Amino acid sequence: MGLKTVAVYSTADRDSLHVRFADEAVCIGPPAGKDSYLRFDRIIAAAEVTGADAIHPGYGFLAENADFSAICQDHDIKFIGPAPETIRLMGDKSLAKDTMSAAGVPVVPGSDGVVSSAQEGARIAEEIGYPVIVKASAGGGGRGMRMVEKPKDFVSLFNTASNEALAGFGSGECYVEKFVSGPRHVEIQLLGDGKGNVLSFGERECSIQRRHQKLLEESPSPVVSAELRAQMSDAAIKGAKAVNYEGAATVEFLLDDQGNFYFMEMNTRIQVEHPVTEEVADCDLVEYQIRVAQGEGISEREIKLEGHAIECRINAENPFKNFSPSPGTITAFHPPGGHGVRVDTHVYTGYKIPPHYDSMIAKLIVRARTRELAIQKMIRALDEFVVEGVHTTIPFHQQLLRDDRFRRGEFDTRFLESFTLEEKNDELS
Repeated sequence: MGLKTVAVYSTADRDSLHVRFADEAVCIGPPAGKDSYLRFDRIIAAAEVTGADAIHPGYGFLAENADFSAICQDHDIKFIGPAPETIRLMGDKSLAKDTMSAAGVPVVPGSDGVVSSAQEGARIAEEIGYPVIVKASAGGGGRGMRMVEKPKDFVSLFNTASNEALAGFGSGECYVEKFVSGPRHVEIQLLGDGKGNVLSFGERECSIQRRHQKLLEESPSPVVSAELRAQMSDAAIKGAKAVNYEGAATVEFLLDDQGNFYFMEMNTRIQVEHPVTEEVADCDLVEYQIRVAQGEGISEREIKLEGHAIECRINAENPFKNFSPSPGTITAFHPPGGHGVRVDTHVYTGYKIPPHYDSMIAKLIVRARTRELAIQKMIRALDEFVVEGVHTTIPFHQQLLRDDRFRRGEFDTRFLESFTLEEKNDELS
């Protein structure tokens, strides 16, 4: 696009590739996020000293922080994302649910907003029927979330979720929902221009999760028909239009085995798994984000989706020791290549993985004409992917892709609870 870029980084990330490749780079503090990537003042100062007129927040730290978006506005710096009030509304899960319900988007039965106490939550749980799930109103990533199967356990699990939410998000408010058994996690990728126009880029299947953290994503979903895709897209678009959405968004749904889908949440940012959508829609979603932020409108049309794409998250974790983190120095790094193979990464041979942040070190994405061919291509790419010096999740993905149930598309969000990882020699690979 011909735009010059400025990278901000903590001292722990001084050797990361984004620092090397940007036109300019500014150090904003020590490793701890609270002293660097979460410091509004240092990021704004970096923008001002370099003359940057826009900030892309990525998909972590301040990406969904309404206060930061507002401060960017105050300093006449464009926040590449939705307005502060939209982030705030969608970030409060109970308000988001009410907003989507009013817009005609299907929602899971549950409390009308946050509940005032564990006792009130228990009463609502009795009304909608067990099992139920307690969710932090301001939460995410599986924190502040507990499933309750029996009435006798409700109060203690509610209090546990509330305390976890208070420690993690500064708010202990929770709401209660009916637990949908055996659901799939299917999400719709949207782009809005803030002028009433919204595009749908189809769905992503994100059901392969561990502790509510996604490990593998694909598009399209193996169980979503063209008719169901249209229904889910229409619902997601209604929700986005209800808040006059600007930028990239993902509307996450629970999909049961009867084809019923229910709104979970809206992510007001680009997501880790956006490359699978880019591959099947033949587009650059980040470029679209920037163009919308520049004031360009979009014309509503049907996005043509072709082929099948799969993404494996390559984390520096040991899958044979309960996915424990594995920071350290990468002594050899050889990514796979070839037609339809893409690797997004910030690491290289000699890079030292710091222990301070998320353990993901690469995203491996493949595209092929069909799902079966994409699976075969991903297996080949994983077999070629060499990372030495630290443990990675590559062996997990190699076994998952060869699992018969996965290959048949027979899985839901609890699939990994019944997936047995074959023990291997615990040597660094």
